[in-house]
Amino acid sequence: MTTARILDFIRTRRPDGPCLVVDLDVVRDNFRSFRKALPDSSIFYAVKANPAPEILRLLAGLGSNFDCASVTEIEMAMKAGATSNRVSYGNTIKKERDIARAHALGVSLFAVDSHEEVEKIARAAPGARVFCRVLTDGEGAEWPLSRKFGCVPQMAVDVLVYAHQLGLVSHGVSFHVGSQMTKLDAWDAALGDARRVFDKLAQQGIHLKMVNMGGGFPTRYLKDIPTAQAYGQAILTALHKHFGNNIPETIIEPGRGMVGNAGVIKAEVILVSRKSDEDAVRWVFLDIGKFGGLAETMDEAIRYSIVTPRDGDAMEPCVLAGPTCDSADVLYEKTPYPMPVSLTIGDEILIEGTGAYTTTYSAVAFNGFEPLRSYVI
Repeated sequence: MTTARILDFIRTRRPDGPCLVVDLDVVRDNFRSFRKALPDSSIFYAVKANPAPEILRLLAGLGSNFDCASVTEIEMAMKAGATSNRVSYGNTIKKERDIARAHALGVSLFAVDSHEEVEKIARAAPGARVFCRVLTDGEGAEWPLSRKFGCVPQMAVDVLVYAHQLGLVSHGVSFHVGSQMTKLDAWDAALGDARRVFDKLAQQGIHLKMVNMGGGFPTRYLKDIPTAQAYGQAILTALHKHFGNNIPETIIEPGRGMVGNAGVIKAEVILVSRKSDEDAVRWVFLDIGKFGGLAETMDEAIRYSIVTPRDGDAMEPCVLAGPTCDSADVLYEKTPYPMPVSLTIGDEILIEGTGAYTTTYSAVAFNGFEPLRSYVI
């Protein structure tokens, strides 16, 4: 839902061109919901979702930790007020010089998923804590994370033994059930895998202390989603099922779930047309598309809620597309999107739930269009 504060900002400021407006009050409420739902888990905000300095400062002030994918994100989190012990270098693919830079900044918690990455960390950040990412199937996620990150559980055991042998602290395991995960029980199997890794390492005298349960917490688009409290209850049930009363330290990494519903993109209809006189489906072209920040419409994975000034009128399915001279810049065509029949050139629309993964996906100047502007209120 678009907040009254966002509507008032758009109405009074009249920003030109497509832009994202983020309401910090919603981010604050989301943080408190996660803290209430999983009070014993440390919250590590996934900076990549939206690294706006205002968001990072707010979360740092609320006591959040930060999951960072690069040295630049680490520096941004620390500039916002986070100390190095509140930062995790959560990318499993890092240059050795970036590991050294993070280590020099005081970061001591690193993700791995291979023997080769362990060797880099042992050289560039001796004595650091590492956690190994375990593969999950991502079933039920609207934006699955495939096989790019993580390794099978048995390899995770081997990787953590190797880390221990090289003088690192084998601290724990991590997993990510997939972004925009709508299945409450998705964490159950992954926590079962984590427990088996814990047990196999304990047999070798290595006692892990932490499970990083990743992100995956969704934001509302067209369908209702479970509450943070419902996810928290399901995760706690799974933790007790697999770890009994000996629950390890836990981390969650909300990104989309922290900022997605806090942002709205204001866009404009720049053309409504048909491809032939007989064509039953209109094409609606917006001044924003895949290259302007809506990359997650790829394969029509994420279907955003779109509000128009004519929503009370008759609706019909349309192909929705962006403004660039690239044939891939089509948002919804396989499953056309219902839009008002009366929608016309110049109408302003609101694309809701766009606080995450929009500004950071926006191209720098493709076709000469400027990057997506962002206002944080």
